Amino acid sequence: MQFLIDKISLLNIGWNERPLGEDDFDALCRRFGITLQEMPLNTAGFYYRLLGRDFIAIDSKRKGPQRLAVLFHEFAHFLFHTSETGPAAGFHGVGRRTRKEIEADVFSLCAILPRSILETRSANYLINEGWPAAMIEERLEILQRYGL
Repeated sequence: MQFLIDKISLLNIGWNERPLGEDDFDALCRRFGITLQEMPLNTAGFYYRLLGRDFIAIDSKRKGPQRLAVLFHEFAHFLFHTSETGPAAGFHGVGRRTRKEIEADVFSLCAILPRSILETRSANYLINEGWPAAMIEERLEILQRYGL
C-alpha cells in the first residue's frame, strides 16, 4: 500500500486531506489526457486504454457520491493498473473483488471522504447528508485497516 500512497502523493491534489470533487477529477483528466464518456451503461463505469489513449466511461444515470466514487475508482485504475503495452479494460463492480479493485476503492473513497471528514463528522451525519451507508461503512473499514 505504501507504494500506492507514494504514487498518489506525486499528484499533489490533496488526496485524503480534503474532499475531492468533480472539478478535481476533471483537472486530473486534463492533466493526463483522459477522455470521459457518459452514456447509459449496465455497469457503473469502466476504464479502458485503446490505441494509446485513455478513457473512462461512466453510467450517465449515476449522481452524487456514487458518481464521484466511480469516477475516482476508474481514475485509480488508470493511475495504478494501466498496461504500458496493448489495450486494457477494467469494469467497476464486475467480477470478484481483486487486489486491483480494492486498491481502486481505497483511492476513490479516501479521495471523496478524506480522513478529516471522518474525524469531524459522525456516520449518521454523513448518511443524513446523502452519503450511502455502505460507502461510509467501507470507508471506515479502510481507516481501521490501513490508517488512511
